[in-house]
Amino acid sequence: MKIHPSELYFYHSSLQPIDKQTKAYAKSLSKFVNEIDVIKEKLTPTQWDQILNMLNLRPKDLLNRAHPDYQNHIAGKEWDEESWLNILVRFPHLIKSPIAIFRNRAILCKTPTDILKLD
Repeated sequence: MKIHPSELYFYHSSLQPIDKQTKAYAKSLSKFVNEIDVIKEKLTPTQWDQILNMLNLRPKDLLNRAHPDYQNHIAGKEWDEESWLNILVRFPHLIKSPIAIFRNRAILCKTPTDILKLD
């Protein structure tokens, strides 16, 4: 995954209201915001793996565990690393917060202002 240093990459779900607010803050950090709606643009397991490495998180850490789809399809089962990456590909709507990558740093934006930590 090639990342341009002056471009902010914003991975979000168009279904989440917090993502719209966070996007507004993203535009205040960089005039070049590359928006990737994970619902419309399917990321590969390799792309998810690279993002997770930058975040220093596990796939499970990105998911909304209270969501019914998580409870019905994922909870209570044993998954290996590759399976977790495939879960992110198959269930992108379960990602609980937008992800921003800027200047080779990444953050999971739990609140809209979290993105400002990349400045």
